Amino acid sequence: MSETTESAAARGPRPSLRERNKARTRDAIRSAAMRLFQDQGYVATTVAQIADAAEVSHTTFFRYFQSKEQVVLSDDLDDARNDILHAIEPGLDRFDLLRRIITDLYNVGHDNEWASNPARFRLIQTEPALVTAQQADADRMLVQMRGVIADYLGVKADDLRLRVFIAASAGVLFHVVGNTGDGEIPTLEECLEALDLLEAGLPV
Repeated sequence: MSETTESAAARGPRPSLRERNKARTRDAIRSAAMRLFQDQGYVATTVAQIADAAEVSHTTFFRYFQSKEQVVLSDDLDDARNDILHAIEPGLDRFDLLRRIITDLYNVGHDNEWASNPARFRLIQTEPALVTAQQADADRMLVQMRGVIADYLGVKADDLRLRVFIAASAGVLFHVVGNTGDGEIPTLEECLEALDLLEAGLPV
């Protein structure tokens, strides 16, 4: 197999024409939205303005995004995240399991141009409506992750120790590392160091 063929195989099958057209439309809506947010502010920008700038109908906008908030927050990585959560080898303890999940999720986001867009991240961190919406999305993701972690560790999803562990870890990652308000994307090293401190019982 040639190097070119190997590279193509590693990337997987090429998306269909329909999928490529949908991706281009999503990108056009996001690009138009970000230009408007920069020019006139997030609050002042309407869905109608975004649709007009992206040259799509109001109806088309809502086929791709449920709201203005989701234009920014959604990243099309749900399938990749789900694959990560179900592909971890057995035998890890709870903290090593969480380190693996954080590392793999971070790398998937870092390798995605939209998910790792600094302007997008600053907007999510500094726009109050997006901070609130992101927290709601994060809470929903935690519910899913709790079930996966419970299955992995062989405990019930409503186990108190598990719920405390996940809540404490999420609090550190979302509010200390990932939501500092300075608009800077945290490094993976910062995330893992924060988790190390939590595991060690916050020694002084």
